[in-house]
Amino acid sequence: MNRILLALALACPLWALAGPVEPGQPLPALSLKNQHDQEWYVHADTRLVIFAAGRKASNLAMAVLGPQPKGFLAARHALYLADMSRMPGFITRTFALPSLKEQPFEVGVVLDDKTLAGWPRQDDALTLIRLDNGRVVSHEYATTEVQLKAALGL
Repeated sequence: MNRILLALALACPLWALAGPVEPGQPLPALSLKNQHDQEWYVHADTRLVIFAAGRKASNLAMAVLGPQPKGFLAARHALYLADMSRMPGFITRTFALPSLKEQPFEVGVVLDDKTLAGWPRQDDALTLIRLDNGRVVSHEYATTEVQLKAALGL
């Protein structure tokens, strides 16, 4: 039994798993890279995490965030996190990441499907996680540009 637990710990270290997102609890720590292969983390003053777990959700985020000026998300204490773990590696490397590198904002990139396994998500919707001093206040879903813009104060 101990050998199995040790093997699991070595294969998937605990710091790689974010854990569930629950109101009243601290947002689970993340150890990720951005689209430029630099360290990405949730800042202490972050108030909103925009999480895309699928293609339609990502397209919605890009439709609203893409035209915004550099510094737009930071000015709103918001971050964008994209789960690309279901995308074939070739597509991720050849098309998705190069496209993200052209954006005027930073994107936290998830490539392992276990990293955010316990995070709230809905098909075709962005998950909007509201934070206060690093603690989860609530989460809701946005399926339209109007909803995302409202969450961002536009």
